[in-house]
Amino acid sequence: MNYLEFEKPLAEIEGKAEELRALARKNEEMDVEKEAAALDAKAEALLKDIYKNLSPWRKCQVARHPDRPHCRDYIEALFTEYTPLAGDRNFADDHAVMGGLARLNDKPVMVIGHEKGHDTKTRIERNFGMARPEGYRKAIRLMDLAHRFGLPVITLIDTPGAYPGKGAEERGQSEAIARSTQKCLEIGVPLISIIIGEGGSGGAVAFATGDRVAMLEHSIYSVISPEGCASILWKDAEKMREAAEALRLTAQDLEKLGVIDRIIKEPLGGAQRGRKEAIESVGKAIDAMLKELSGKKPDQLIRDRRQKYLDMGSKGLAA
Repeated sequence: MNYLEFEKPLAEIEGKAEELRALARKNEEMDVEKEAAALDAKAEALLKDIYKNLSPWRKCQVARHPDRPHCRDYIEALFTEYTPLAGDRNFADDHAVMGGLARLNDKPVMVIGHEKGHDTKTRIERNFGMARPEGYRKAIRLMDLAHRFGLPVITLIDTPGAYPGKGAEERGQSEAIARSTQKCLEIGVPLISIIIGEGGSGGAVAFATGDRVAMLEHSIYSVISPEGCASILWKDAEKMREAAEALRLTAQDLEKLGVIDRIIKEPLGGAQRGRKEAIESVGKAIDAMLKELSGKKPDQLIRDRRQKYLDMGSKGLAA
């Protein structure tokens, strides 16, 4: 288990419990279960206390936790017959974006998502989940296919933002993001978007302009990272805690503002402590949201989706 900075007291208690059990494994005559169980109870109480009221900055840290389930984990656990589709048919295949045909509860769907990678090698290969223009153009191609064959689209968002490199800008990064957002508004099939970790800037909006947008309890969704915001406003990236407060980037704030439709509860301690339960909760939420949209005709879906985003902001920042 990788522990976050604010989880250090928890790491000490759980570490002591594991040390006792390791000693007992080496010496069968030792009986430490009572002491270890007491430490487990203390750790659980502390975990509840820590996660009872997380600050926005701590939620950012949890959303970025390296052990959280990533797009690939959700696809492998929730979907069957997943057939990846690669390339934008123009420049290259962007490994930061994965997508393809699959079945959810035996129903055909198109699934698209950002993949960050789980170790150094895969993170470099996946560019830490930061898509280039060809990634967004691949997503556009897949959404077009889904529209043509009447398949619901499910997007899994987990990105710090679109890749800001020179090559990406030369190949039309902003245009690709805009066209992907436009395509989300044009398709006549249900579009369900789930923010499973970070929802950063236009890189997230390009996949998250859906009929239903849900966030995991400890995920974040904002126009800019807290560090980037602090660097611009205060010329000091260390003021990211104040920026996180001001950005209203938590699922709870965004639900109040009407930006998202649903919060998906995470296991105690975050999705990284209960990966299976978190993935199952996302699967149930996707199924419920698809049922809400079933029976709607393409014209109605497009009209309702556009109206949803035209109405956004009507609740006001004072909400």
